[in-house]
Amino acid sequence: MSIENEIPSPCVGICAPDENDICMGCLRTTDEITRWWDMNNDEKRRLLEVLKTRQR
Repeated sequence: MSIENEIPSPCVGICAPDENDICMGCLRTTDEITRWWDMNNDEKRRLLEVLKTRQR
């Protein structure tokens, strides 16, 4: 049985939410940042895809 490696946090050390509650460093909402450690890897992958669209 193989244990999947943990997906690292997208945090870049710039924790500064804007007026829309989106962190200017990692592009996550405060809620997404808080929930990150409770997410499984599939949830984290989905969120990382969402962050790609926010970056555009």
